[in-house]
Amino acid sequence: MKGIMKTTAILTIITLVAGIFLGTVYEITKEPIANEQARAKQDACKAVFEGADSFESVSQGDDDLEKYLDENGYPSQSVNEVLEAKDAGGETLGYVFDVTTSEGYGGDIQFTMGVQSDGTLNGISVLSISETAGLGMKADTDAFKDQFKDKNVEKFAYTKTGETGDDKIDAISGATITTNAMTNGVNAGLCAFAYMEGGNQ
Repeated sequence: MKGIMKTTAILTIITLVAGIFLGTVYEITKEPIANEQARAKQDACKAVFEGADSFESVSQGDDDLEKYLDENGYPSQSVNEVLEAKDAGGETLGYVFDVTTSEGYGGDIQFTMGVQSDGTLNGISVLSISETAGLGMKADTDAFKDQFKDKNVEKFAYTKTGETGDDKIDAISGATITTNAMTNGVNAGLCAFAYMEGGNQ
């Protein structure tokens, strides 16, 4: 009986010490981790909106926006966050959208995209992608992403025939599923832009 009580006491002390240690580590690392996350978000925004001086979150997990996307044909896409891109004087230049599409061949693809107030898409920056090496992973190359850059269209469509036009995206050879996922993801972001500009009214 004494042996059991002694073992219990030792385990209790170890648990308390471990808990205190983990709590201390959490407090020490909490701020640096938060700072790193903020820096990563700032970098992701800057990558698609170089001309902006600051970014202000205006929407996170907006159920009405998700409903709007569903109603407009984007049930497999979600906008995780919308940030206003502002100049040094505080004037709004446009928006940065954090988009996730679940239609990738290897799972979810997450990226940011910057859209100016006139609807011009500055470009996209991939945050997370797990597509097939040498095929779908080409979606994270400038050759593919730059097809969306500096375009002002309502909606993009991909082509396998080399068809030209501002709204046409050349499909990645052997990776139609990835191409479709990225195109739909960007179109969902443009749909979200329309919502922010009054499409929800």
